[in-house]
Amino acid sequence: MIEIIPAIDIIEGRCVRLSQGDYSRSKVYDSSPVDMAKRYADCGVKRIHVVDLDGAKSSSPKNLKTLEKMAIGASVEIEWGGGIKSEESLRALFDYGATYAIVGSVAARTPELFAEWLDMFGAEKMVLGADVRDGKVSVNGWQEDLGVTIEQLVDGFLPHGLSQVICTDISKDGMLEGPSFDLYTDLQSRYGGVDFTVSGGISSMADIERLSELRLRRVIVGKAIYENRITLKDIERWLLNA
Repeated sequence: MIEIIPAIDIIEGRCVRLSQGDYSRSKVYDSSPVDMAKRYADCGVKRIHVVDLDGAKSSSPKNLKTLEKMAIGASVEIEWGGGIKSEESLRALFDYGATYAIVGSVAARTPELFAEWLDMFGAEKMVLGADVRDGKVSVNGWQEDLGVTIEQLVDGFLPHGLSQVICTDISKDGMLEGPSFDLYTDLQSRYGGVDFTVSGGISSMADIERLSELRLRRVIVGKAIYENRITLKDIERWLLNA
């Protein structure tokens, strides 16, 4: 069964959700990131996906204190992304309690640096974040599209042991219209030794069930939880049957 990874997006220490990566279309939610992390852990979730949107926009992590509180307050693994552009930022992330680091812009812009980090920190701790719009990779908080495909990106890091990729279809993100099933099945079948995480568009447990039937391995769920389309009880039931 596919692993459900709940998402927490943070701006100024608060939970938010964007639509299609547009910062001007953000919605703030009442629950704190720490409280949400605890609630997910209580459901039996093993890993949560956290994006520091302030960091993504400013090119350096900005919510490390929130990360620290989450790591201390909830018994759950944290994959953290947003603004990781230097080895110093990467080390700070792990020091503050992240289990995995998600790297996107650096991997696309300076692939030799991400390859070095894969070798240095180990592929088990490093996650390639590939945000895709119209088949091309987008960087800097989805504000700039590059002429690189996700396949070109992945191919370059396979010799360095790349084993985890989060692929977000920006056109689907936050829209609650269902994910790009074909995109992910194609990627997973092409790269059997890499765990691809589906990200963007999940609207219901039916979407998750279909992804699981397609033998995809991981899925990030964000807005559907905040909008009560998928409940914590749904997630708990899924995990109990896993």
